[in-house]
Amino acid sequence: MVIKILGPGCPSCEQLEKEVREVVQELNLAADIEHIRDLKEISKYGMVATPGLVINKKLVSVGRVPDKNQLKDWILKAVNRT
Repeated sequence: MVIKILGPGCPSCEQLEKEVREVVQELNLAADIEHIRDLKEISKYGMVATPGLVINKKLVSVGRVPDKNQLKDWILKAVNRT
């Protein structure tokens, strides 16, 4: 599983990364988690607000920090699709 947090390093971006790492650890999953801070790379996803969350190449959230239950749901659905 590959998870990308998209954002230049704003407080919300850092919070999203922290929560994603916590959820992955709680679920005892193996995941490559990457925080993309490069604006050119972020723009490839067509986002208009940060933070963004990409799970297995699918943009699932833009402009907010989802709650942990939502993160768990998205991550588990991605695991079940692979």
